[in-house]
Amino acid sequence: HIQAALKLRRHVITTNKGPLALALPALMELAEYNRVQLRFSGTVGAGTPILDFAKKCLIGDRILAVQGILNGTTNYILTRMSEEGISFETCLAEAQRAGYAEADPSMDVDGYDSACKLVIIANYVMEIRATLKDVKIEGIRKISNQDIQKAARLGRVLKLIASIDGGLKVQPTEIPKTSPLCVGGTLNAITFTTQYRGEQTIIGRGAGGRETAAAILRDLLNIKGELLEG
Repeated sequence: HIQAALKLRRHVITTNKGPLALALPALMELAEYNRVQLRFSGTVGAGTPILDFAKKCLIGDRILAVQGILNGTTNYILTRMSEEGISFETCLAEAQRAGYAEADPSMDVDGYDSACKLVIIANYVMEIRATLKDVKIEGIRKISNQDIQKAARLGRVLKLIASIDGGLKVQPTEIPKTSPLCVGGTLNAITFTTQYRGEQTIIGRGAGGRETAAAILRDLLNIKGELLEG
């Protein structure tokens, strides 16, 4: 549908990560060829403007590496495991009851949702042509309470971290409790390491109906602004 709309010279706003993770460079080229805009800020971070932050606020700098928590469901589960000492299965069921996880949570807990977002960041922000096949992915199913406790004794917490630093990875990682990425609940957080400004971190809610609607509105206003300028 995105491809068809672009070929008809229609501007497109989408929050669907799947097509972009599979073919973002081709879709961006198609939009440029037809002189229309393809906007997708809600695919990463929902209402938290992660993509706009990187493209606009970090303009003129070079992004060397990216590290972040891009999935609120897994962060909620790991936070509950850490704070309450309860099992992965119990925390997952709790997340499903609260509406944070789907009946089939595999996209979240197996790391594929984070990987899709990471591919979008790689292509759009860092101009690295990548697909899901280029991402080393490990989810959180195997994390035990013993793993959580071991990290805690070292002053660390386990988080599902998506990173771009040479390669693209999504995997459980121990980070210091003092790290700006050490956020709880369903929050997302991402740090861009830049050549001139050092580390720049943005934190916010990465899911939710209102948050996603805010991202769509942001994209719509950006399209309007571009048309008025052009």
